[in-house]
Amino acid sequence: MTTASTGNRPRTVRWLLRLHRPALYGWAALVVVLAGVLLAVRGPLTDAAAEGWRQYNACQGEDTACSYDQDAILRYKDWSGYATFAVTALPFLVAGWAGGALTGRELETGTAWLGWTQSTSPARWLAVRLAVPAAVVTAGAAVTVWLHHLAWSAGQGRVDTAKEWYDRFVFHANGPSTVALALAGLAAGALCGLLLRRTLPALLLGVVVTAVVRLAAEFALPHLWPAVTRLAGTDQVANGSGITVDEGYVTRSGAHVPLSHCAWDRPCADVVARFHTYQPRSHYWPLQLTTSALILAVAALLVAACFLVLRRRTGATHTAQAPAVPTGAAV
Repeated sequence: MTTASTGNRPRTVRWLLRLHRPALYGWAALVVVLAGVLLAVRGPLTDAAAEGWRQYNACQGEDTACSYDQDAILRYKDWSGYATFAVTALPFLVAGWAGGALTGRELETGTAWLGWTQSTSPARWLAVRLAVPAAVVTAGAAVTVWLHHLAWSAGQGRVDTAKEWYDRFVFHANGPSTVALALAGLAAGALCGLLLRRTLPALLLGVVVTAVVRLAAEFALPHLWPAVTRLAGTDQVANGSGITVDEGYVTRSGAHVPLSHCAWDRPCADVVARFHTYQPRSHYWPLQLTTSALILAVAALLVAACFLVLRRRTGATHTAQAPAVPTGAAV
């Protein structure tokens, strides 16, 4: 590696930060606002809701009218829901920005080609545009996920309407799978920008691809760790709360059949028990880590695809062979 190429790296990073300064400020502001909301949920909102539920439970069984702080209970429910939704939406914001601004707009306006003619190879250009935002996104998403876990934990056992750990939004907002999905969204958006080279289509497609990754991860989630099975009588519900993998009936032959096997027009003479296969709370971290690893593997594949597409579009990565700036492009 030459001294010139080594010296170009800090300049490329500075240029990237300057070019996307509004997005950097916007991300920092979003993290600060979310942090404030989550701290409020963890502290005064949870305390007020817990007191409201204490008052409500104390009223049970009394004949006389009894008042309780319903507004505090509803306020906690609303703001904790807003915060959870916002945290789980972060990967989609990252994907939209990566597709629309990070690569799509730079290729559409010719800014990328301008950089390739100034001693920055396409491969280094892309590496910087993935590495620097990845560090910023990881730091911001990790902080919000950690604060969300603290806020959610504060309501457990104190607020009766607090969401369970296996809620589809709470599960991801509480752990590293959201950080992993944000990185996958960054790679997906960058890839869409490289493929489409237009701002709005790349933005939309990046969000769609990230949504597909999220749905695939949720589909695979219950099956990523050995589950627990509980049995009960045919007229009972098998115990166990968590992420349901499967449930139904057990026949005399030992086969597991779905709940639809028994209906009012189909007697269940061959059924001897009811089963429930699920992931208990003790499996939370194994599920989080395996899900995060799966999403990060997808992110790695998307990053590899980014470099492959860039190489096919630009040919050799030497700056002297970089494509010319398109006619009418902004320079």
